[in-house]
Amino acid sequence: MARDHSSPHRRHHRHTRTRTRTRSACAVALAAAGALLATLLDGPPAAAAERPMGHDVSSHQRTVDWARTKAAGARFVYVKATESTGYRNPYFAQQYDGAGDVGLLRGAYHFALPDQGPGKAQAAFFVRNGGGWSADGGTLPPALDIEYNPYDAHRRCYGLSRAATVAWIRAFSDEVLRLTGRRPVIYTTTHWWNTCTGGSPDFAADHALWIARYHPSDTGALPAGWASWTFWQYADGGSLPGDQNLFNGSAEGLARFAKGA
Repeated sequence: MARDHSSPHRRHHRHTRTRTRTRSACAVALAAAGALLATLLDGPPAAAAERPMGHDVSSHQRTVDWARTKAAGARFVYVKATESTGYRNPYFAQQYDGAGDVGLLRGAYHFALPDQGPGKAQAAFFVRNGGGWSADGGTLPPALDIEYNPYDAHRRCYGLSRAATVAWIRAFSDEVLRLTGRRPVIYTTTHWWNTCTGGSPDFAADHALWIARYHPSDTGALPAGWASWTFWQYADGGSLPGDQNLFNGSAEGLARFAKGA
């Protein structure tokens, strides 16, 4: 996601999800993404046909003109709410409420830092600060953003073993489910998932996948366990504020997903 200038670690946090990998691990990938940027900014990929367009924002986007955003084609948005157990997006209310006021489906996401607190504690902090859900037809389920450590190049998987990483995600998910009634959407990259969880298949059956891959035509191979994606973040800039996303279905399907069907 877009760099969050008000993050307590803003000098280091690239937070464009696929860009948060360490420099040494992703220099080639970043170069490839840069080469594709001009193509991506010209419009959504071919897969966008008949699929609802959306985006995600953080404090980097500050105050968003939601009427203009909707007019530009947005149908949904995810808004950063929290990070770890101490950071809250100071623009969250304007972004989240403003999106809802113009009729966009909106949901909140949490940026995970597994080395800064248990999954259960981070989930509770998230839900208390905007990460709730209700079956009102306008609220997307909460989302967990988990990717390479943006703050420590030597602890790409936050110093956790693969088993501990899986346990952390499960604890976060279980607490979100307990507090909201929905499992969180999992935002990740295939490389992070297969590297840091060891390719765990344990979440695919009951967690929607939000895959990050900057490519003009497809998502590529998905993380272990998932046969399909629900959201695809395909670019970090375009016609909508923040990162560009697609929903894998129709507008009616997106509405059903929001309601919990």
